[in-house]
Amino acid sequence: MIYRLGIDVGGTNTDAVLIDQNHELISKTKTPSTADVTSGILNAVHQVLESSHVDRNKIRFAMLGTTHCTNAIVERKRLCRVGVIRIAKPATMAVVPMVDWPEDLVSAVGENYYIIQGGHEFDGREITHLDESEILTCVSELKGKVDAIAITSVFSPISSAHELKVAEMIREKLGDIPVSLSHEIGSIGLLERENATILNAALHHVAKTTAQAFIKGLQQEGIQKAAIFFCQNDGTLMSIDYAMNYPILTVACGPTNSIRGASYLSGVDEAIVLDIGGTTSDVGVINKGFPRESSVAEEIGGVRTNFRMPDLISLGLGGRTIVTEHNGKIKVGPESVGYLITEEALVFGGKTLTTTDIAVRAGMASIGDASRVSHLDEGFVQQVLGIIRNMFNEAVDKMKLSSDPMPLILVGGGSIL
Repeated sequence: MIYRLGIDVGGTNTDAVLIDQNHELISKTKTPSTADVTSGILNAVHQVLESSHVDRNKIRFAMLGTTHCTNAIVERKRLCRVGVIRIAKPATMAVVPMVDWPEDLVSAVGENYYIIQGGHEFDGREITHLDESEILTCVSELKGKVDAIAITSVFSPISSAHELKVAEMIREKLGDIPVSLSHEIGSIGLLERENATILNAALHHVAKTTAQAFIKGLQQEGIQKAAIFFCQNDGTLMSIDYAMNYPILTVACGPTNSIRGASYLSGVDEAIVLDIGGTTSDVGVINKGFPRESSVAEEIGGVRTNFRMPDLISLGLGGRTIVTEHNGKIKVGPESVGYLITEEALVFGGKTLTTTDIAVRAGMASIGDASRVSHLDEGFVQQVLGIIRNMFNEAVDKMKLSSDPMPLILVGGGSIL
């Protein structure tokens, strides 16, 4: 018998499951996510293996969906210093790289950018020839100042020749420094493609340390023969080497895993999926069993990008969302008690009113001590539930492309709402 190990890291919990070759569930566990993410993953792996008692040598596949890269961008932590080379001169001089980025993110990756001669027209003709002396000057100035390089050329999805040439020269001079090329990451749209490439370069250290920690953790648990994969934004898997080269492709794998899982478990391959977690809810669409891809630029950490991303709407509404009332006006979210739900929520003896308390008072869930919320006015509870329903209904309607009815699949612990 061959087994597969799957781990998914959420903002609140880390889940791990072990299934056999017949897709039968052998063991599962849910542990709190940790600030450093990695220790939460290793805790989950240890627990699911301890409860399964399977032969570690028979675990042949290990798959990880993680928030490491997303957290690094949002928190502006653990990012590489990036040297940015735009091949475009004399075009594009009016708008410099990272022009509309949040200041704290620019500070995190550095303002080491150069615009050099080169690039192509939309039909593949050169704007101007590359100037090798200019490239060598850039490389000389970047040496020792940056941890990774991002190269973007005008219309490189049409012709990648200049990006490849510059990358070759950089590797000759700087060795094995990570180099990200925009034609491998984004599509037409210079600024958005450049942004995605810079973020990808900035995430190389995070991706490498995450991969190494995951491998080490598996080895510590006696898993030596498993092929290791990372989940990516389009609902498929990628090898660990590919993930280290293109870490930006992991940033939306969490919601994507929910969409794929909803399709698989329900047997429905055309539907809307509403994934209600503890802190946020995501609405996506299953199209032929896979997440529908976004056709517009997506923002990540305040930066517009245009690489492969699922079409999603995210709400600051979940099972742990805080509910407040001020001067008769009810507010639901986006603040959340997060992993402190068992300390803060009324049903657990806390002092913060949450959506879980509302669900318990309305008889929609049996969690904690219901007597602790019996004082909540029924009219108030119904008003809150009405606000929650309206928020969900509006998000679901926005995802529909026609007036035809579509199945709605609810996912996540917060689906009691």
